[in-house]
Amino acid sequence: MSQENPSGYPYQPYGAPYGDQPPPQYGYGYGTPPPSNNGPNANAIVSLVLNLLAVVSCCNILGIPGAILAGLALGRANTDPRSARSMVMWSWILFGAGFVLTIGGFVILGVSGAFDD
Repeated sequence: MSQENPSGYPYQPYGAPYGDQPPPQYGYGYGTPPPSNNGPNANAIVSLVLNLLAVVSCCNILGIPGAILAGLALGRANTDPRSARSMVMWSWILFGAGFVLTIGGFVILGVSGAFDD
């Protein structure tokens, strides 16, 4: 049985799969990929960079233990993600506390007149 129409061109009948390929599996390979488990890694890297930047630029003493905790969290992210998340959380807390103390120190020095000429 030939699959040619009377004009001599081959045709694909309606509903027949092209090349006998199965229809595509929707939900597999379409849309956005599933989220990866990089939460502690990305968060720890940002925390590490900001804590180190705070130590260098603002003399933020609490940035040193925050950077250490973020570095330890990077090392433990794949083996112990629960403790890595806890370390990253404490790293962010130390960064915030140091930032608040630095701003508070500048406000106190400004009110007391330390910046007056």
